[in-house]
Amino acid sequence: MLGLGEAGSELARDLVAKGVDVRGFDPLVAPPSGVEGRNDDADAVRDADLVLSVNSAHDALPALESSLTALAPGTIWADLNTAAPAVKAALAARATGIEVVDVALMAPVPGNGLRTPMLVAGRAAERYADLLTPLGADVTVQPGPAGAAIARKLLRSVFYKGLAAAVVEALTAAEAAGCADWLRGNISAELAGFDSRTIDRLVDGTHRHARRRADEMAAAAEQLRALGVEPRITNAARDLLRSLNDH
Repeated sequence: MLGLGEAGSELARDLVAKGVDVRGFDPLVAPPSGVEGRNDDADAVRDADLVLSVNSAHDALPALESSLTALAPGTIWADLNTAAPAVKAALAARATGIEVVDVALMAPVPGNGLRTPMLVAGRAAERYADLLTPLGADVTVQPGPAGAAIARKLLRSVFYKGLAAAVVEALTAAEAAGCADWLRGNISAELAGFDSRTIDRLVDGTHRHARRRADEMAAAAEQLRALGVEPRITNAARDLLRSLNDH
């Protein structure tokens, strides 16, 4: 286990509880109980069958680079970081004698641990699933090379994180306007009614009424500025609608 922060430590503890021999390294975090601490990345992976890299997108490639000489042939290197598809592909291209698996964690690890849904791609994805599924992991194999799994997660993130940002901006403005409870209830009711037909209506309506809706979001942005709230998401929506109208 490379990276023993919140996610790495919880995964490691669950593996230990299942009787797995876990070794780990993190320059900033001591290993949890049951995990044998090692001196560096290479030391941690030198006798591993499976490596879980759970550090950061920035550290994903350096972690592999520092471990390559110590990895035994046939080892599975599973990158669980939320990195761009190109980074996952670069890991697979750099690997020699080992298999790189792209693992996209599809829910927060805290509270879920090894049960966190994982979407997995790469040539050894089936082997990864065979190793972890019997231990209670929720693994779905995504056909395709390393990068195919994280690409799907990031596309979902555009929606989900974008939605969260829009809700935060709207509620911040509603607090300033004194109607936060009303808007919270309205948002909750709208989301509860979402289905596939709602998505079709959103997409169709956005294209069909782009000009009018762009004007509406421009007015909303003006209102937010008057309330002392920077309309970042509102402006982004306005700009998108204007671009659709231009086409």
